[in-house]
Amino acid sequence: MLAKQERAVRTRRAILDAASELFNEVGYEATTIGALLARIDVTRGGLYFHFTTKEQLARAVLDEAVTLEGVRPQAFKLQEWVDIALLLAHRVPREPILRASIRLSVDPVSRRLFGTRWPDWIEVGHGLLVEARDKGELLPHVDPDEIARLLVGAWTGVQLVTEVLPERTLSEEISSLFALILPNIASSGVLARLDTSPYRAERLLQTAHSEVE
Repeated sequence: MLAKQERAVRTRRAILDAASELFNEVGYEATTIGALLARIDVTRGGLYFHFTTKEQLARAVLDEAVTLEGVRPQAFKLQEWVDIALLLAHRVPREPILRASIRLSVDPVSRRLFGTRWPDWIEVGHGLLVEARDKGELLPHVDPDEIARLLVGAWTGVQLVTEVLPERTLSEEISSLFALILPNIASSGVLARLDTSPYRAERLLQTAHSEVE
């Protein structure tokens, strides 16, 4: 029974990965079940056991958009906020599902059908920024709601541009984005102790994986 459940989990993941690659390559409208079946070693019945429509596939991709993998408690809540953005920047180029969640969010048709997860990301950031404010990590004028909203918009824009102008990695560009943002929102004592290195996310993930092993 356990082996069957594990096989089902692997099959579902393979289907989602393949669907995500199609969404990334041709968009939501042009993606078809037939094209998906041509890419994976799964029968039509096996596919329908997990997903019966393209709409279900898109929703499943978006359900995985908000992920905090690799995020660890830090001395400063502002560092945790930075870490979320850096980890996502590291993972998006490597994970088709995360890239597809962005593609679906910016595509007018799929956005109209399924919405986006941007409000969820804003809520996550807002919560951390409120905690940072309450701990005295932010400058007095900073509005957590405004900053949370602007970072999600800026992060998404940087990702889209970096995809087509790949002279620098997304991690490098998001690191540069924080170099512009943080001096305007972080108190001086905290600012000097924040790590915004483009390599920080990789280190955090390596630590998380070593603890699991």
